[in-house]
Amino acid sequence: MKELSSHSVPRFTREDITKALETLKAGGVILYPTDTIWGLGCDATNPEAVEKIYYIKGRSESKAMLALVGSDGQLQNAVAHIPEISWELIDSAVHPLTIIYDHPKGLAHNLIAPDGSMGIRITNENFSRTLCQRFGKPIVSTSANKSGQKSPATFADIPREIKEKVDYIVKYGRDNSLPHTASNIIKISDGGVVKVIR
Repeated sequence: MKELSSHSVPRFTREDITKALETLKAGGVILYPTDTIWGLGCDATNPEAVEKIYYIKGRSESKAMLALVGSDGQLQNAVAHIPEISWELIDSAVHPLTIIYDHPKGLAHNLIAPDGSMGIRITNENFSRTLCQRFGKPIVSTSANKSGQKSPATFADIPREIKEKVDYIVKYGRDNSLPHTASNIIKISDGGVVKVIR
């Protein structure tokens, strides 16, 4: 099996990313590595797929989930207006940074918070970045745990009941035993008002 890589090792297989893409296109849910912790993912423009993740997590739809994109261009396609300070923060971020924007566009209604905002992050992790770029649309990313429970730091920490309910589990990254943490979160409102959430 030929392996793919953007420029870093370890690499992932063509079969692995193809199966993940097929699952997303079919409206399914994947379990995949991200630039932070392992996440549950689906097509962020598909309300029915998003609903499946809420069901798996036992989570209320009033608790919005974030999405990953693989490039600046994908972010621009997902947000109607991006304050200039957002680019400055993205360029200077040392750790993964999720920014909550006021005007998401083209995304599933049940992903968006009651105030009309949504968190989106440009991922720099090898697998999730390539997946987002090839899928061509934002991908949901939410911790692979039941609502209210601790987020898993490694693949081994993910509960079996979560693994049994998804449609595809990515093979890449399962043996990475280094613990990962969630991203920093900043909300940027119209006018460039910045609020640190986490």
